Amino acid sequence: MAWMELTRGVVHPWHHDHFGHMNVRHYAPFFDDASYHLWTMLGLPYSVMIEKYGVHCVTASATTNFIQELVGGDLIRIDGALTRLGGKSVGFQLRMFHADTGVLHATYDMVEVIFDPKTRRSAPMPDPLRAALSPKVVSLD
Repeated sequence: MAWMELTRGVVHPWHHDHFGHMNVRHYAPFFDDASYHLWTMLGLPYSVMIEKYGVHCVTASATTNFIQELVGGDLIRIDGALTRLGGKSVGFQLRMFHADTGVLHATYDMVEVIFDPKTRRSAPMPDPLRAALSPKVVSLD
């Protein structure tokens, strides 16, 4: 499966810090909003995952890599891809691009854990869920 466009946004002046570019604290909301679209874009919205498999996912870790600054008025596009399947978790990478120039500004590496809402604990990935996700994994090489 290819990279998926998840969301678009605009950098506003109130995102600036005292250096005149978007402060690191404002990357998180953009990436977090985009991450909510991942499962739907994969054809497995949370409602379907819970109904069919009895699980959903929760974010266990997220790492932002800052590549090039953004300033007020910049338009952004965030793409994402499923990059890893584990026993109880999945890995995603999101990439923030300048919507006009295509320049990469930041990446966001995220691990989500398969979660059983009844036990409130991590759970093994159900085999049918793994089968549905396997062909959608994108290599980062």
